Formats: sequence, structure tokens, C-alpha cells
Amino acid sequence: MVQLESTKCGFLLCLGICILICFTIYMKVKVSNIPQAIGPPNVMSCPPLPDNCPILPSPSSGYKWQRKNCKEISNINKPKVNCTRLRSELQFIMMPLSKEEKEFPLAFIITIHKELETFVRLLRAIYAPQNVYCVHIDAKAPEEYKKTVQNLVRCFPNVFLPSVSERVVYAGFSRLKADINCMKELVRSPTKWRRVINLCGQDFPIQTNLELVRYMHSSEWKDRNMTPGVKQPPTMQHRTQFQYEEVKDSHVARKGKGAKKGPPPHNLTIYFGTAYYALTRQFVEYALSSPLAQDLLKWSKDTFSPDEHYWVTLNHLEEAPGSFVKGGWEGNIRAIKWRDQEGTAHQGCEGRYVRDICIFGIGDLPWVVNKDSMFANKFETASFLEALDCMELWHRNKLLQQAKVPIQPSWNLAKVVNVNSRRLNVKTVLDQI
Repeated sequence: MVQLESTKCGFLLCLGICILICFTIYMKVKVSNIPQAIGPPNVMSCPPLPDNCPILPSPSSGYKWQRKNCKEISNINKPKVNCTRLRSELQFIMMPLSKEEKEFPLAFIITIHKELETFVRLLRAIYAPQNVYCVHIDAKAPEEYKKTVQNLVRCFPNVFLPSVSERVVYAGFSRLKADINCMKELVRSPTKWRRVINLCGQDFPIQTNLELVRYMHSSEWKDRNMTPGVKQPPTMQHRTQFQYEEVKDSHVARKGKGAKKGPPPHNLTIYFGTAYYALTRQFVEYALSSPLAQDLLKWSKDTFSPDEHYWVTLNHLEEAPGSFVKGGWEGNIRAIKWRDQEGTAHQGCEGRYVRDICIFGIGDLPWVVNKDSMFANKFETASFLEALDCMELWHRNKLLQQAKVPIQPSWNLAKVVNVNSRRLNVKTVLDQI
């Protein structure tokens, strides 16, 4: 009888274990078939910043700079973007950092067609709520790219797209027209901006917003436009002596068999300079309304790279507001490494040359920051991400050191961490907004 009871207990124990195992297997299969909360895809790793970043201060021994948050910013393409979250997680600064900056608002024209991440990081670096920003997207850009930029722009009341977009061709009239489209809407903006500065999506600031304000408001430039350039040299006269046209949205070529142009209107002297500028509001209003300026614009339609003669020519007219009639190459507007200046203005490109302009590598950064220009050109995240990482962190640290308001922890893009500590938690912005 005792043996029977013992056998019965053993059977029940075995049966119980079997039921438990079957139940566990059943629940595991059942749970696996329930739709799970999908974690954010495309989560970026958060490695330390490069040890060889030559423009960052060296942290104490055993520590290194690390990105505070790593953000995937290439898919801001959902119909309903959570703007509050986007601004926070992309670490935009949403308040003026000084009274001086608040009282001297700036306008920016940014023309873009590629390098989305570089553009977003540029906008983050120059953004301030007292300023206003016109972002011109090349009409040829992919629809997904346009959609992403449009969704980003909606999150900022002082950032907008112009109502008319050009199919921009390098060295064509369409490039000049893109800026003018933005200017027409900027003069109607409620923001009483004092200067307008034009940028491309691969520029990045060297000066902070406060430094830009002080530079524009300095005795040298307080009432002047900045359009570096000189009388058109003989080597550049072909640009305006022959007729050119944009061909198949791809390039500019001489029209026909080299048809020549007539002389410039009003017997104007044509100048040659950089396409980059910093212009007073009064000058922009003059350029948009003056019959002389409009005649020059019309004459410039079939010239080569008219943005490199139009603004600088107008700025040498006595009647133009803020003109610099005796001006030359003055104006520390861009730090650029040109291939033909290697060995004189600089000692080479650590990145690579594209159209004879250096795409900066990390080894170029000491030269860049020592130039103390307003902006540097060019950066490219696809090829030299570390260079932009270092430049961005250097610029944000400088900006926060100059701030006249309490610093919010979220404004810091990186922090110093112990190399033996656990890696920071990382999440993506894009798939959660």
C-alpha cells in the first residue's frame, strides 16, 4: 500500500512537471505571435568622438569626449511630426542667448539639394528664435528629400520655404534666382532683420551668432554690405562677353556658336567676386525695386555664374544703400581651401578636392578655425563625418561659453566620460515623432 502511494505521488509530480513545461511552451509560442512594440530601427551607435580631434581641448587622462546623444536625422518624413520632441531631441536652442543678439536679428538664405544631415546640423548650429531662415530646396531634389525638409521646417515658426523653387544649375542664372526668390519673401517677413547672409547646405559656421552680430555691427561694416570682389579681370571677362544657357538642368554652356552679348546696361562697370554676401535690409529692398538693378538682372540672365558679379557690381554703385564703392576683397566671409592656392594660402587638403574646393577632413580643422571667418566651406558627412563632428562640438561649446543666460543641460551636444564607464543609452528621434 505504501509502495502504491509512493508510485501515485511520483506520477502526480511527473504529470505536474509535464503540464508546467507544456504551459510554458504554449505561452512562449502565444506571446511570440502577439505583435510586439517595435523598437526604433536604424538606431545609431554612440561611439566616442575621434581621439585625434585637433580643435577640442584634451580632457583629463582616462576620459574622452563622447556624443551626448546620437540622432538619426535622415527620415523626418512622417505626416505628423511631433515638433516639441523633435526640437528637444535634436537639441535646438529655442531662446536668445543675449540681449545683444535679440536686438540685432539676422536673416539667412540656405540653398540645398543634398547632404540632408549636414544641412540639419548647419541649421541647428545657426538657429536662434529671433532670426529668420529661408530654405530653398532645389526643385530637382528627390521627393523624399523635399518631404523631410518640409517636415523639419514646419517645426520652426521662423523657418520657411519660398513659394517658388528653382531647378538650380551650377554657375547658372537659376542659382542667383533662388536667392532672389527668398529675398522677396524675407522683406515681407515680420522679423525686422538687419542683415541677410546666404549659405549653401555644406557650409558650417566658425563664428557664433553673437560673433556674427558683433562683426556685422562693427565700425567697419555697421552701415556697409559685404560683397568681396574687384573689377572684373581680363581672365573673367568671357563670363559676361558671351551668351550662356543652362543645358538640360545639368550644366551651363555657351549659346549657339559663341554669340556675344551687348554691353551692360547704364554703362555699368562689371565686378567679379564671391557669390557669398552679407547685405543690409535697405540694400536688398533697393536690389528688388531699383530699375537699374532690375536692368542688370535681366542682362545677367545669359551670363556665366551671374551670382559672382551681380551683388558685387551693385555694391559699387554710390546710389545703392550701404554700398562699398572703394571696396575690394575685404570681408572675412568664407574659409575655403582652393586647389590653386595650395602652397600659398594653405598647405593642402586633408580631405579631397571637388571642383577645386577642399572637402574638409579632420586635419584641416586647425586651419579652418584659425581663419576666424564667418563660415567654412565645405563639409560632407558621407565622406568625412569626423570632421563635422569635431567642428560642431567645438562651435557649440564656444557658443555656450558666450551665452548670457543660464545654460540648459540639453544644449550640450557631448560630455566627457570615463572610458571604462558604460556606453550612454542612445535613441533615435525619427521613428518616434
